[in-house]
Amino acid sequence: MNITSVQLAASSPPASPQVSAQEADQRRQLLQAAKSVNESGVLGQNQLEFLLDRQTHRAVIRVVDRTTQQVVSQIPPEYVLRLAQDLGSSAEVMASEDDT
Repeated sequence: MNITSVQLAASSPPASPQVSAQEADQRRQLLQAAKSVNESGVLGQNQLEFLLDRQTHRAVIRVVDRTTQQVVSQIPPEYVLRLAQDLGSSAEVMASEDDT
């Protein structure tokens, strides 16, 4: 049974935020928990994946069908990630306008 490591989603290059030792330890624990869930078979032919969205830097949890590799479920949904991205872009534009 596979466990997907923390991956970066989307097509833009990562911004490479610094990760604290505590956050790195939490990520390792999260990956170990996902590996245990996947090995237990409780999800049947599905597997649990944890990702980090490149654009919003938000954690994403997916349940993926192992045979088809299709996403069965995702938290937060893709539209929420894009909304957060759009709101973040709007806030940056407004902040830069305030500086002028």
